[in-house]
This record gives sequence, C-alpha cells and structure tokens, in this order.
Amino acid sequence: MKHIIPSESSVPEVQRLLQGGIGPRPIALVSTVSKEGINNLSPFSFYNVFGANPPVIAFSPSRRGRDGTLKDTYLNLIETKECVVQAVTYSMVEQVSLASTEYERGIDEFVKSGLTPIDSDLVKPKRVKESPFQMECRLLDMMSYGDGGASANIAICEVIKFHVDELVFVNGIIYPNKIDLVARMSGDFYCRAFGDNIFEVEKPILKKGIGFDQIPDFIKKSDIYSANNLGKLGNIEIIPSEKAVTNYIERVKQNTENEPDYSLALFEDFQNKKNFVKMLQIVLVNSSLSPSNKKQLLEKTAKVALESNQTEAAWKIALFAGREK
Repeated sequence: MKHIIPSESSVPEVQRLLQGGIGPRPIALVSTVSKEGINNLSPFSFYNVFGANPPVIAFSPSRRGRDGTLKDTYLNLIETKECVVQAVTYSMVEQVSLASTEYERGIDEFVKSGLTPIDSDLVKPKRVKESPFQMECRLLDMMSYGDGGASANIAICEVIKFHVDELVFVNGIIYPNKIDLVARMSGDFYCRAFGDNIFEVEKPILKKGIGFDQIPDFIKKSDIYSANNLGKLGNIEIIPSEKAVTNYIERVKQNTENEPDYSLALFEDFQNKKNFVKMLQIVLVNSSLSPSNKKQLLEKTAKVALESNQTEAAWKIALFAGREK
C-alpha cells in the first residue's frame, strides 16, 4: 500500500491519482455560448448529480493544468449563467473526445467535432442532437478553490428542462443497454456501461437485511463464498428455518425421480450453465460423496444460486451444507 501526501507530490501526480482512483466517472458534455453568441462545447468528467428537488447537478471546469488559465466554459457560464449538459454515449465518444481539444477562444467545437447543434427551449446554448439525454440548466453558483494549474471551479446548476429520447426507456426507467453510456477512467481509458458490464444489486431500501454479523460462522468461514456473496446473504430479512430448509431439499430431491442421468461428471457443466437446481439434484442423488466433498459442492451450488439472484434458495442450500460435518 502506497501512502501519498498531496502537498508533497506534483500536481500532475495528484491529478493522475484522482483520475485513476475515482471512476468510472460520468461525462458531462457541456454546451455554452459567449456573450457574443459564439458556441462552445466541451466534456467534463468531474461531474455528478446532487439532488432532485430541485434537480441540481455540478461539474468542474477547472483551470488548465499547464498554465492555470480559465476555460471557455467557465468564462461563458460567468457571463451568461446558462448551459446545456448532455450525456455521452458510445456512438459519439470519438466526436466528444475531439471536442475536448484546446482550441482558441471563439472556436466553435460543434463545427470541429461534427456534432449537431439544435435550439434549446429555455436557454440560449445549443443542445447536441446526437445525445439521447439533454438538460437545459441555469447556473446557481460557481465555487472556486485555488488559482493555480488544475485548481477546481465547481459549477452548480439547476436543471430547468430535460430532453430524453423515448427509445432509452424500459418500463418507465432509462435502461442502461438502451442509452449505452460511456465513462472516463485514468489516462486514455474509458469504459462502456453495456452488456455484461452491467449488473443489478438489490437496494436495502424497502426491507431491513439481517446484516453480515448475523450470518452463521460456518458460512462466513467457507472458502467458496466471496465477500459479495456474503453481502447478498446479509440482505435477507429472515434466515430460513430448519423446517423450510428440509422441505426445500426434499422437494428438489423428489423431482429427480424421472431424470436418467445425474452423474457427478455433469456437475461442472451445469455450474457453467448457472443451473443451480440441477447442481443440487446431482449432489443429492450421489450417495458416494464424502461429507467434505458434499459440503463443498453444496456451497458451490449456493454460490451459483446467489449469482442468479435466488437468495432465498441460496440460503437454504448453504444452511443444508452446514449439516455436513
């Protein structure tokens, strides 16, 4: 573990640490206009949402690292108090990167990047047609910290109108695979929030989980379960009773009667297919297993159930595994 004190490091070193350790960072593609009416477009990854009532977002048009000068986005915001903030998707990321080029003041990055400006409804800065998520904003405050290179300027903005492509919605929410967002990481690295990169974690909002401390020690001490597995187990409200475990196991075992083959050789195949029920059936019908081997296979089965978001079934299998000494 490295221990680093910022005041004893160079600004570029601190910048690299922040950009590498804080991420993936969402990208705000910010459109502003000067008092002379010249468009400006620039991406910022020091950016996030901070409230919904009213809707407040913030991003940092920080001073340039090389000489401490102020960026056009900052200057335009101070002059006009307006901007449009767009989401950045995978289909436009190269054009957005081009818009980050340090052109001279007065150069229109819409022209340089090839992105399409369209009129906003309530503010003067243009929206970016290619983005499926656009927010017209008014500047609430600009907080500045330092006047050297890479010093922070935090633009706090209120969203006064959203524009969202209807195609990105599924069941009333913006669906990750539909909007296909990208985010910044260290150096030249980006990441794409799409496909297998996306997963769900149940929020403990509507229920109160038992917590990590209430998980039996024989489960916590297992070499099979990961920390994430244990965290998911701790999110259940009530640990299944011994009777519930027995009934579940008997029910699964009864369903093996009409199956021709439950050889151990198939266990790994079903594990790869994430079929924890078949895995459990194989373990239950193979009486030749030693208690330790049976326990290990049951724990692997419970792990697959957890990774399939079948937490209650996973608990019952894990508790049943604990009966094997």
